Amino acid sequence: MKPRVGFIGLGKLGLPVALAIDSYGFDVCGTDINQGVSRYLVDRKIPYKEELADALLLTHKILWFAYPDQVVSMSDVIFMPIQTPHDQRYEGTTRLPPERKDFDYSFLIQAVKDFVNCMKQISDPSPKTLVIISTVLPGTIRREIIPIIEKDKRINLVYNPFFIAMGTTIHDFLNPEFVLIGIDDERKWGTLQDLYKKIYGPIQHGFYQVMSIESAELTKVAYNTFITSKICIVNTLMEICHKIPGANIDDVTGALKNATKRIVSPMYMNGGMGDGGGCHPRDNIAMSWLAKDLNLSYDWFENLMISREKQAEFFVSLIEENYSPRDKVYILGYEFKPKTNLTTGAHALLVASILQETTQVDFEIRNLDSALNKNYCLFEIGKLIFFIGCKHEEFLNFHFPSGSIIIDPFRYIPDQPGCKVIRIGE
Repeated sequence: MKPRVGFIGLGKLGLPVALAIDSYGFDVCGTDINQGVSRYLVDRKIPYKEELADALLLTHKILWFAYPDQVVSMSDVIFMPIQTPHDQRYEGTTRLPPERKDFDYSFLIQAVKDFVNCMKQISDPSPKTLVIISTVLPGTIRREIIPIIEKDKRINLVYNPFFIAMGTTIHDFLNPEFVLIGIDDERKWGTLQDLYKKIYGPIQHGFYQVMSIESAELTKVAYNTFITSKICIVNTLMEICHKIPGANIDDVTGALKNATKRIVSPMYMNGGMGDGGGCHPRDNIAMSWLAKDLNLSYDWFENLMISREKQAEFFVSLIEENYSPRDKVYILGYEFKPKTNLTTGAHALLVASILQETTQVDFEIRNLDSALNKNYCLFEIGKLIFFIGCKHEEFLNFHFPSGSIIIDPFRYIPDQPGCKVIRIGE
């Protein structure tokens, strides 16, 4: 018998995952504090870009409930993808603040309290599996969540964060490198395992990484920190290549990508913009807070964010080197990655923030749609300078006016008639 699945939270993480599970024939229901989400299910359309979502929305059978008690009573497994936000100063789109903070757990704590209250209304002695997906620092679940639920022995708590990126959530959920499970008793995740066996099929050794809750909490944020580390190192190599004649970053990273025994994988091994999204900048800043709270011998995470900021300063310096009074600069694309319209944590926004702070450069920053729709012309006095802030494939066919300078951190824009293309790292 397939377990019934509920979602308390159908935002940009919860809804795509719900659609993925629904597509495997499970009975799925959900709710969200934003009642407007119900229109997405009725209209079968979402206002943000999420790969595969449009097709799955056309055929979905997800039930919407206005209140969480209905979701809890109807479900065997309840996923809780609740936000644990930082304020905007910690998203990585502005300079690193001098102070550090942990994530805000108030939304998650309230959602768990509401869940427990719903359980009190249910007389059925059958257990419910509560799956917390939210990113938290190690020690949080034990400190903030377990005391809320521990009196109700019917609640089987599992910490199961996903390794996804907004925009490709469905694909990433259905094709994980591994599934991370944090529990204090292996018997508590049997129902969730039944669910995953239906989705992932026969599993090879090591696919399920089962560990303590604290280890799982640390694994989740460490995963994002490793990605930031690779990007910062590679972008430093890109700057070296840009400053040494004859060196080429793509040759360097092309060789390093073959070192799969020691460097692990070729992912995130291309020079370009710094990392962004809802996890990476903010997770590193939160880990910097933890480093200070634990009095670690060295705050590695702070230095990752400083490196990311210095790389943004390097990009600004290249713009300044090519800028003259009466010129105009356009930053094209401030989405945090291609094929999405989400901008949280985008490195291009940090470049824009520093550009505004440190220079008198006349510039505009444009997302993909507005960049493609704007008529860039040469009736303006001076030349036009374009900085590619996101590697959208649409920019390959972009008409750059003759006389423009194009600064390309990704080295993918072809030569343009009458234009100068600066491919960073070549």
